[in-house]
Amino acid sequence: MEKSLLDFNVGFVKLKYYLIILAVTIVAVATKTVPPGWLGGFLVCTVFGIGLTALGDVCPIIKDYLGGGAFLAIFGGAFLIYLKVFNESTVKVIDNLIRSMDYIGWAVMGLICGSILTMNRKLLIRAGILYLVPILAGILCSFAFAGIGGAIMGFGWREAIMFIALPIMGGGTSAGAVPTSQLYGQALAKDSGYYLSLLMPAVVLGNVISIVCGGLLNRLGNVFPKLTGNGVLVEGVDLTEEKKEEKPVDYYYLGAGFILSGVFAALGILIAKLVPAIHYYAWTIMIVAVVKMLGIFPKELEDQMSQWYQFILKVTLPAVMFGIGCAYTDLAVVKESFTITYFVIVLITILGALIGTAFAGRLVKFYPVESMITAGLCMSNMGGTGDVATLGAANRMELMPFAQISSRIGGAIIIVVASILVPLIGKGL
Repeated sequence: MEKSLLDFNVGFVKLKYYLIILAVTIVAVATKTVPPGWLGGFLVCTVFGIGLTALGDVCPIIKDYLGGGAFLAIFGGAFLIYLKVFNESTVKVIDNLIRSMDYIGWAVMGLICGSILTMNRKLLIRAGILYLVPILAGILCSFAFAGIGGAIMGFGWREAIMFIALPIMGGGTSAGAVPTSQLYGQALAKDSGYYLSLLMPAVVLGNVISIVCGGLLNRLGNVFPKLTGNGVLVEGVDLTEEKKEEKPVDYYYLGAGFILSGVFAALGILIAKLVPAIHYYAWTIMIVAVVKMLGIFPKELEDQMSQWYQFILKVTLPAVMFGIGCAYTDLAVVKESFTITYFVIVLITILGALIGTAFAGRLVKFYPVESMITAGLCMSNMGGTGDVATLGAANRMELMPFAQISSRIGGAIIIVVASILVPLIGKGL
């Protein structure tokens, strides 16, 4: 018997039920009766997120070249905000969930802890310090491409490096563009607010292009399988040793996984108070990685973390993607900065990062597609939120630990690079 269209799933509910849920949600939005707080934000972001994700996963061009559901959820959310479809109270509920309550941070912490603790131990040990090689190569090539492109197109090689390449590769807004603008304000002629207004269009447009490139690299891996490890970064690692048997969902396991991700986050924040120069995400990654590499994390707790990780992947991500689109993807900024010259320089900056990370990744035996996604695109996107969006578009969420290293450690490297470049090439800008 053929399955009815209404019996197909939209996210985790059948279409026949989803249509009723969607109708009620739209009425709640229109009449300003969306529940307050976390529940209301989760309702709106999840209902619209799973719908757009399901649609993106079946649209030919979007699913084949742009990252499928993740892409449509992000840019669908951004488009709804840009068109002012949602009333002010609904926008506030979404914004509270995503920004004030840090829903994205909650999901990212589960992804970080879950992906590392369920990762093959040999792979984690082998990646180690070698991961900095493609990151540094990506930075160097992106700056070179931007400078050459800026000089050829009359934009100025110094301007292209300082105001386009550097903010794009700088780890997003709070950990990238903001401290960089402050550094510029202290060393150059104008105040930090002026420089921040110059940096932000590059950050936003770079993030958009990075997400699109994530989808394209996923397609590249499908067409040329030898270029990808399908979510595994390092070539030649035997993954049979730590293959895990699928276990039935245990609600106690989910609860334990939730708490464990919070415990690791608390440890990261504690160390960050002692060494504030490094973001607590980076400290959390290091703590979890050391625990995994030493083999001291109990197998039972690893299984519990694994189920929480799967829950985050399968249930919460559509809401995360939609929330990123609503709260962090400003299409007005993209539109204002969209001149052909500016767009081309942003594009070739990211192209430089991809070429640099692909070749350097090969030198340390990383798969090119995974190296370009993590050390390239997760440097050029908008920090933590950009990592989730880019990995979602690339269908490689298991690479989150490496993505976060790019955003946090790589972002810190860019601040150091900026402090060196400003006195060398920044005078008069």
